[in-house]
Amino acid sequence: MTLLVDVISDVICPWCFIGKRRLEKAIAEYGKPVQVRWHPYQLNPQMPREGIRRQEYRQKKFGSLQRSQELDAQVIAAGKEEGIAFDFDSIETTPNTQDAHRLIWLAEQEGIQDAVVEGLFRAYFTQGRNISLQAVILDVVTEAGLDRMKAESVLNGQQGLDVILQAGEQARRLHVTGVPCFIINRRMMVSGAQLPEAFLDAFQQAGADD
Repeated sequence: MTLLVDVISDVICPWCFIGKRRLEKAIAEYGKPVQVRWHPYQLNPQMPREGIRRQEYRQKKFGSLQRSQELDAQVIAAGKEEGIAFDFDSIETTPNTQDAHRLIWLAEQEGIQDAVVEGLFRAYFTQGRNISLQAVILDVVTEAGLDRMKAESVLNGQQGLDVILQAGEQARRLHVTGVPCFIINRRMMVSGAQLPEAFLDAFQQAGADD
């Protein structure tokens, strides 16, 4: 029986990227079929569509640039252990992620959701690409294998907006207040970028319950 993992995540959350790597390690060790689905969560739903300067955003959120840099250093260290080369110095803009989530939804319909999620994480965190810009995000998802014309059609219409709203309502029902959050077989919740051992324990418990 295939284990189902629903991931509630935002593509500008560095711990979501780290959590993805740790989940992948757990899946590889688990050795049984696992299906992963990614669901939208907007950390900044009121963010302007064009995003804002990252330094300005971080200073306002954490009180000082020094505190922001301290937190970035913690993420860089954790990322290095997971093979992620975070490059915060190259990130100029903290983006609005609505369009990213809409294209992740499209990617699920096309069967390449993981590749698109991975591409967006890499583009933002390791390449400093501004995924608030439509031309940039279209390049990123096309590189990940999504059809550019289909992606552009979604961005120029209303598709996927209802999915974001429904996911937000579901997150509130589940009392999810931060990401990443992993729901195993619709019954067990793992909050945060836990180590692979925590995922394996949850996998085993969820599997044993069937």
